[in-house]
Amino acid sequence: MKKVLVTGGSGFLGIAVVSKLIDHGIRRQDITIPRSLQYDLRKKEVCAEVVEGCDTVIHLAANAGGIGWNQAHPAALFYDNVIMGINLIDEACKAGVKKFISIGTVCSYPAEPPHIPFREEDLWDGYPALVTAPYGIAKKALFAMGRAYREEYGFNVIHLIPVNLYGPHDHFFAIEKSHVVPALIKKIVEARNANDPEVVVWGSGLHEGVPVSREFLYIDDAAEAIVLAAERYDGVEPINIGSGQEVPINDLVTMICEITSYRGKVVRDLTKPSGQPRRCLDVSKAYDLFGFCAKTSLEEGLRKTIAWFENYRSIKGRE
Repeated sequence: MKKVLVTGGSGFLGIAVVSKLIDHGIRRQDITIPRSLQYDLRKKEVCAEVVEGCDTVIHLAANAGGIGWNQAHPAALFYDNVIMGINLIDEACKAGVKKFISIGTVCSYPAEPPHIPFREEDLWDGYPALVTAPYGIAKKALFAMGRAYREEYGFNVIHLIPVNLYGPHDHFFAIEKSHVVPALIKKIVEARNANDPEVVVWGSGLHEGVPVSREFLYIDDAAEAIVLAAERYDGVEPINIGSGQEVPINDLVTMICEITSYRGKVVRDLTKPSGQPRRCLDVSKAYDLFGFCAKTSLEEGLRKTIAWFENYRSIKGRE
């Protein structure tokens, strides 16, 4: 990797990936980060401009958010994500880019997959969970496109499927786009600071009496996986990226309350959805094929994330 384009390089995941690229020996001046205010990647001519002269493209730019964002913007989530990816893959291929790293989503998996943890070969075995299907299908379409361009043009496109990510620089303040971890941290920290006797969280945390569970991956680990795959993996099959640690959502709420020292009552808003019953990935192929294994436990990652959030709030409060 001599010249690397990182779309979304100033965002939540992009900041971590750029840092890891530098750790792996890529000079900062050889990393291009197109900012969305200047470069609208939904336009084909813009994509042609940004890929010019690059050896590697890591496509992280996305219109993404939590359940509420998916409910409110299904059309935009489908269109924005599929059109950005289509334009970038096509123009990167035309420009002679040597490798394209496409980032998918756990939302692409079937709502009722044949195996739990989810295996890569299960990706096409059913329709995704309805609430996040437009986003998931858009990302899955880009995997199909990458495979087609590999077959017809010999273009080296790889597709990675990360599980839910969390960490510093997440969507703490654009609450309408927040995923579960930043949304919970923000709510619970603010309830503690205000001495509120209770805090309201979405859903029951149960599905037909069984705990709803998720797998989470700390952002620095996700970035390490992406850079390792960029360096070492050239296969056609999609690869899961995760921590291998599944946690019930109710336990996650308890952990955040304990770390933040919030002693109030947790109240459930049963009018809100809890989402898919279980989401966790079989991550064995990432280790076997390019040596990735997550190093950050959920508790450690939550402590780091909460510390960053509280420090950021403190700094903003003094400005």
